[in-house]
Amino acid sequence: MTEWWRGAVLYQIWPRSFADSNGDGVGDLRGVIGKLDYLAELGVEGIWLSPFFTSPMADYGYDVADYCDVDPTFGTLADFDALVAEAHKRGIKIIIDQVYSHSSDQHPWFHESRQDRTNPKADWYVWAEAKEDGSPPNNWLSVFGGSAWAWDTRRQQYYLHNFLAEQPDLNFHNPAVQDAMLDVARFWLDRGVDGFRLDVANYFFHDAELRDNPVAGTLGHARPSQFQRHLYERSRPETLGFVKCLRALLDSYPDRMAVAEIDSSEPTKRSIAYTEDKTLLHTAYNFQFLRADTLTPQLIRETAEEWEATNAWPSWSFSNHDVRRAVTRWGGRDGSAALAKQLLTLLCTLRGTLFLYQGDELGLPQADLRFEDLRDPEAIHFWPEDLGRDGARTPMPWAAGVPHAGFTKGAPWMKIDERHGALAADQQRLDQGSVLRHAQDIIALRRKNKTLRTGSITFHDAPEPVLTFTRSSGGERIWCAFNLSPEPCQVHAPGGLELMPGTANAHLSGAEVKFAPHGAVVGRSTNGK
Repeated sequence: MTEWWRGAVLYQIWPRSFADSNGDGVGDLRGVIGKLDYLAELGVEGIWLSPFFTSPMADYGYDVADYCDVDPTFGTLADFDALVAEAHKRGIKIIIDQVYSHSSDQHPWFHESRQDRTNPKADWYVWAEAKEDGSPPNNWLSVFGGSAWAWDTRRQQYYLHNFLAEQPDLNFHNPAVQDAMLDVARFWLDRGVDGFRLDVANYFFHDAELRDNPVAGTLGHARPSQFQRHLYERSRPETLGFVKCLRALLDSYPDRMAVAEIDSSEPTKRSIAYTEDKTLLHTAYNFQFLRADTLTPQLIRETAEEWEATNAWPSWSFSNHDVRRAVTRWGGRDGSAALAKQLLTLLCTLRGTLFLYQGDELGLPQADLRFEDLRDPEAIHFWPEDLGRDGARTPMPWAAGVPHAGFTKGAPWMKIDERHGALAADQQRLDQGSVLRHAQDIIALRRKNKTLRTGSITFHDAPEPVLTFTRSSGGERIWCAFNLSPEPCQVHAPGGLELMPGTANAHLSGAEVKFAPHGAVVGRSTNGK
């Protein structure tokens, strides 16, 4: 068994918006195959493929109606098999989403479960009686707003949905449900996938007693669900028992892995709990950085050092399909190429497994969308205070100066921001100073350098807004420094520093590093310090 994933750079693809091969305006699996050479040139070691399974698309694939088939929107099982084969030819691993917490309300399992209270799948979902006054069984709230319970007139009971009402929660207290999900995992492992990204991995189990969640006790919440401490509908201790069964299944196949998505008010602590020994998951990421409004040296240091105090292996990402793109979140509406390069360097020098979201290698800002452009049910529900996820899900710009930025020959399923066209991949590929070329350079450096992949990390005290740390392995020391501000500054550098790829908007001047805004330095120490 190899630990190829340890220190790897993985690339998240949101299939609907990546590349359209047939001109219907929606990205598909054949489109991904057509861009594998681009990904190989970028240097990533694997792909995390967001859901492509049969789905009515109430939540764009995270409502699965058939766990073992491809939605016709994206192609066929044969297309998926071809994608795995072609990716493997290029040395690229395939990680796929697994959505075990809930299914679509159009899944045959739920159709059967809701028929009556005695059918073979009656207990496959979380059903509960109404209170005497007809209200829901407890105070649990949906992440997407409102009660987490929906009334079903046929069964005359409520069912649990932590997200949309169209996403009923599966009942993991039923061993048959656990077995069914392990069979799903086995189906895809047999097809050659290299691992899984486990959607909301701490949501599998609920409190069997259906106890009310306590009040969170703080003000300033953006959503009703944030008024509660989520003690009973997620992060239940029973979840780790299923995780161990899944890990045992993964270990029965060579060189497979699983990364958990953890959504918790204690993100790092909870992530570590799911990965701290080899009977659990291989690694996990959470929303510590993904939801941060400001990126500070303190946040990065404290988060990384919390992981370093354990045997668990972290994963890091700054953007994904669920949050605003990082260059906008931390750099304003348009962001900047300097910030995009810095974030790529920072991500590629942290100790852990890395997830790069499609378009971040181009420095794409969050797309500007009007209300009528929105597709995301979460965005529509919380408009205008929460702009939702659609602005990070718009189609990839592949070519400048052509219709729809080269994403499709038809009408794209979602509006493409004009600013993205100017940042298209074909233009950046020809520009030595582009964000894309910088991404290729820093990813290549990480891939070939054992110190950056798996070496230790030691943080140093530095004046705000500078972050500094050293990566070490054997006799090699690599010093990394970042100006996390839009203003120039300088900091003292170690002696004998040899600058490496990844350095951007900064230079050595004697014993000092002089940073332009959002500058980054990666340097090998030639004197062993």
